[in-house]
Amino acid sequence: MNKGRLVYILGPSGAGKDTLIDLARAALDGGAPVVFAHRYITRPANAGGEAHVALTAAEFDLRARHGLFALTWDSHGLRYGIGREIDLWLDAGLTVVVNGSRGHLPQAAERYPDMVPVVIRVGLDELRRRLIARGRETPEQILERLARAAAFQVEHPALVTLDNSGPAVEGGRALEAVLRTVAAGNLP
Repeated sequence: MNKGRLVYILGPSGAGKDTLIDLARAALDGGAPVVFAHRYITRPANAGGEAHVALTAAEFDLRARHGLFALTWDSHGLRYGIGREIDLWLDAGLTVVVNGSRGHLPQAAERYPDMVPVVIRVGLDELRRRLIARGRETPEQILERLARAAAFQVEHPALVTLDNSGPAVEGGRALEAVLRTVAAGNLP
């Protein structure tokens, strides 16, 4: 049995990563050897945004001390983790999808050298509109996010870039196609 590959989704806040992941997951619905990792986050479950496993800071630290995370990072005052269960899934030959962090990509690539990073891009005007519409950031935070998005560069030999400036259903189909291609072993 061949080892599976990690697909590491990244992109600026507001690019639609969670939406595209949800659409691709629903479309695949077990019809391909693709599984989706959940994130452990030190954010209350009812805080909005993606579905996640909510942990207190103490719970997160306990799990981290005992080696229960394959990947961890800090962002915007929160701690994020991906459980070690993904290593079992990869060993079983599954393609594993992770909603990752732009800043943590080098560490993830070091641990999973055959990973496929997928950058979700969106035009800055559309990104501004989305950030305003979701109402989670102040105007200053939106400007900071837009500046970071404009400056963001990713380099990786297996990099895939998806433009999600249009309808989400199109981006979801594009991500689904990438995941099916990776699962079939047809990406470098």
